[in-house]
Amino acid sequence: MFVLATSDCYYEAMVAASIEERFSFITEYWRPRVVAELNGQEAKLVKFQGEFPWHHQDEMFLVWHGEMRVEFRDCVVSLRSGEYCVAPRRVEHRTCADEEAAVVPFRTRSYAQDRQRVTAAGESRL
Repeated sequence: MFVLATSDCYYEAMVAASIEERFSFITEYWRPRVVAELNGQEAKLVKFQGEFPWHHQDEMFLVWHGEMRVEFRDCVVSLRSGEYCVAPRRVEHRTCADEEAAVVPFRTRSYAQDRQRVTAAGESRL
């Protein structure tokens, strides 16, 4: 077993981990938690409700519970539990949920290079 742990980070490599259990620790909306890093990607867990501002980094959204939308300037993709959508690089989009949604976003680590900005935005590790 390989365990990564700091004051704001805790996840394990080469062991089984429960996504459901990790989501139970999340009590705030719009505060993603990194649960794994691999091949230049970060896998996160986040709960949200409402709308997130428009942005344009490439990312994938996998809905664990609930329903959400990925709104692009020219279309809207509605997602339910078990469905996913990829927002390609440089394509402006925003995420929305009318009721609480539990989502697993995947994003390149390069998006999070400026740790001060990311930490200030409320992102941390779980």
